Amino acid sequence: MADEKSAKHNYDESKVKTLSSIDHIRLRTGMYIGRIGSGAHYDDGCYILLKEVIDNAIDEFIMGFGKQVEITVEGNSVRVRDFGRGIPLGKLVDCVSQINTGAKYNSEVFQFSVGLNGVGTKAVNALSKDFTVRSHRDGQFAEASFKQGKLKKENKGKTTEPNGTFIEFEPDPVIFKESEFKAEFIERRLRHYSYLNSGLRLIYNGAEFVSRHGLHDLVMEDLQTDNAEPIYPPLHFTSKTLEFCFTHTNSRYGESFYSFVNGQYTSDGGTHLSAFREGLLKAVNEYTKKGYDGDDVRECMVGAVAIRMQDPLFESQTKNKLGNTEIRTELVNKVREELLHFFNRNKAVAEQIMGKVEDTKQLRKELQDVKKLARERAKSVTLRIPQLKDCKVHFDRKKDKGRGSMVFICEGQSAAGSITSCRDVNTQAVFTLKGKPLNVWDLKRDIVYKNDELYNLMRSLDIEDSLDRLRYEKVILATDADVDGMHIRNLMITYFMKFFEQVVHDGHLYVLETPLFRVRNKHETIYCYSEAERDKASAKLGKSCEITRFKGLGEISPNEFKQFIGKGMKMSQVEYASKPDAASILTFYMGKNTPERKDYIMGNLVVAAEE
Repeated sequence: MADEKSAKHNYDESKVKTLSSIDHIRLRTGMYIGRIGSGAHYDDGCYILLKEVIDNAIDEFIMGFGKQVEITVEGNSVRVRDFGRGIPLGKLVDCVSQINTGAKYNSEVFQFSVGLNGVGTKAVNALSKDFTVRSHRDGQFAEASFKQGKLKKENKGKTTEPNGTFIEFEPDPVIFKESEFKAEFIERRLRHYSYLNSGLRLIYNGAEFVSRHGLHDLVMEDLQTDNAEPIYPPLHFTSKTLEFCFTHTNSRYGESFYSFVNGQYTSDGGTHLSAFREGLLKAVNEYTKKGYDGDDVRECMVGAVAIRMQDPLFESQTKNKLGNTEIRTELVNKVREELLHFFNRNKAVAEQIMGKVEDTKQLRKELQDVKKLARERAKSVTLRIPQLKDCKVHFDRKKDKGRGSMVFICEGQSAAGSITSCRDVNTQAVFTLKGKPLNVWDLKRDIVYKNDELYNLMRSLDIEDSLDRLRYEKVILATDADVDGMHIRNLMITYFMKFFEQVVHDGHLYVLETPLFRVRNKHETIYCYSEAERDKASAKLGKSCEITRFKGLGEISPNEFKQFIGKGMKMSQVEYASKPDAASILTFYMGKNTPERKDYIMGNLVVAAEE
């Protein structure tokens, strides 16, 4: 035994491995494309593969070559044809298989490229079941075929086709499992490309995506999605390296901004977005000679900002956030100057903007008064929060303490009683909802202070002003597995997305997964989280087994419940989507559009056949 243990832990030359670039991409997929996913989310891996290929075609358009890109997706097979310069024939294989090979390092060839690290197409190749690339240049063509990143065949010859590059690939099911492409996510990505590249024609499965007015079209589409009316026509500025567009509405809460770098959607913003915000604030304050806060200026604002720059630095290969700090000062000044020019040339629109900003400032002042009354009312009732059963250990993100602390948000006394009686009092707190919480999607911030339950929840979490004081590392929605429970869960997610978006963004919001069924006989008990698991368990335990369907958390005894909130606790993290992305979904399902929602439900209702 000692010899076996020694061999197992022996660290010598034989344990050191050198992976090829292809093997490294396949082994450490997340480094190159982020999440793998199933295709059910906009940023899942299959869409990143498609994006990497299209990015190269967009780079050609930016440099003035090729005004059309053709995209075909059939099942999991993808074909992309651009009409740019085409990959140099002698370097075709290297450009799609050798990391750190490409022309994106040469600013004379690509000035404002999204692809910077010579990785994108190589990752697509390495992660594809089959990959084919063909380049057409001045009457000649070269073609190469790969399988899982390994070269299988090359071909060269003459051609009559116009210059450009053709790529066909299929994500490898070994890595992507049951992943599939969804048309709505592809179309959304192509719309973004068209808004950022006016005049470019993108043809996807026969449908054409083209924009004549750039970000102006994007802002107008976003407004139409929510049936929101702009207070003034969107203000739109465009130059070779900077474009922005924005307007205010009276029907939105908070701000909703899209940001892009070299055509790449930066969902987490970065230097360019923060610099735009600062330049906007400076312009408004300089024009009005007042001292407005950023929230006064940006409240109810819908907009987009895009920049083109050499050598952008992103936080990762997935390019969700721009990190270049050296561009900040110049960008702030450029935005400030252009807005001041606009305000001085368009006095009527400027007055509408300043009027909206002043109204927002007054509303914020009124909200401060409401906050004061709410605090005084809370103190006069009790110094404690009656709905909260607190724990001893609390989360402190600044000092990195209290990891593992959590609060369960439960519906009703029955469920709360089960959790409270078997929880770990050191790290597990319980907050009890009295019933269905208020739907807040179309309401303003003051409702948090006027509604006792919403106010007490905010106080329990201590997130009124920022996330810095969040008292629990995990905020867990523990609702029944029935229609009412799902509704309450959605109402609470809406509450956080509306007023405390950062809780979701930073990954603190979860949903507790509790068993739907208990299958048992005299010798064994199996808890099942789906009907498929139930059927498998009943087959294992035999026909005489007892099957119990749990509809509510209160039906599960404390002794049983203890194992579901212990070490083996199953939770699903609520995935974050930026406000522009989430607004349309939440508006449809939680907004004041009952007739439209009813028609959708009736049109998609499935009636189970009687057995």
